[in-house]
Amino acid sequence: MSKILYTNPMINFTKMHGLGNDFILIDGITRAIDEEAICKAAVQLCDRHFGIGGDGVILALPSDTADIKMRIINSDGSEPEMCGNGIRCFAKYVVDNEILDGPKMTIETLAGPIIPEILSNSKDVANVKVDMGEPILNRHAIPISGVPNDSVIAEAITVSETEYEFTAVSMGNPHAVVFVDQLEALPFAQLGPEFGRNAAFPEGINTEFVEINSPSECTMKVWERGAGPTLACGTGACAIGVAGVLNDKMNRQVRVNLPGGPLDIDWDLSSNHVFMTGSATLSYTGTVALSVHA
Repeated sequence: MSKILYTNPMINFTKMHGLGNDFILIDGITRAIDEEAICKAAVQLCDRHFGIGGDGVILALPSDTADIKMRIINSDGSEPEMCGNGIRCFAKYVVDNEILDGPKMTIETLAGPIIPEILSNSKDVANVKVDMGEPILNRHAIPISGVPNDSVIAEAITVSETEYEFTAVSMGNPHAVVFVDQLEALPFAQLGPEFGRNAAFPEGINTEFVEINSPSECTMKVWERGAGPTLACGTGACAIGVAGVLNDKMNRQVRVNLPGGPLDIDWDLSSNHVFMTGSATLSYTGTVALSVHA
């Protein structure tokens, strides 16, 4: 039995989701918080039976290099570099709570500065366009094992005794995009974690399985590093947009249908930046007593 080391006073939180990819957001700007204690308690907070429930905890923190800093902890306690759905929720959260004025801001992340812009915002739902920056295609920078040090496009990989082709893209976090003929026929629950454990991915991988509907639309399922199957992955949708172009399968502007809803992706030719547009939705607000266990 775990021992409770200490319990903090009640903490205010906001529950939000981007297409069903849900997060617990906590203000560390206008309120004093124990940042590390919250990070240690993220697994408990994200537990859907005994906690609030969520795919991750997001903290709003001061930044020396941007307007604000976003720190995210996955539901398994790991810390990813970035989260596309999370950053849309974050943008709405800081504007709704008058932490920043908006509608455009620069956010410090482990993947570098990310710039979201709120295009419209009601009490419950915002439409947010995010400049996700340039995709990283260099094998070792993603990272993907092997040589030479070049891009990874339609490279063969054997998983569960079956050969697949994957294209590797980093949007600050690593993605393997796998195009398939029939998404529903795929043994998704088996393949997701097995891709993540493959030796080709020394830091793990987010894996997107994609069925192309037309050059301007596709449908996907995602297995996220640190979270498992989720209803949406913003950086994954961006990676799909890039991989679709690299494989001559899709246009630079594409709608990606995720289990939780659509995202519009634009890999801009002139700037080489990837732009993602989609919703951020308020679920509810509340308070929670933070317990840190041994």
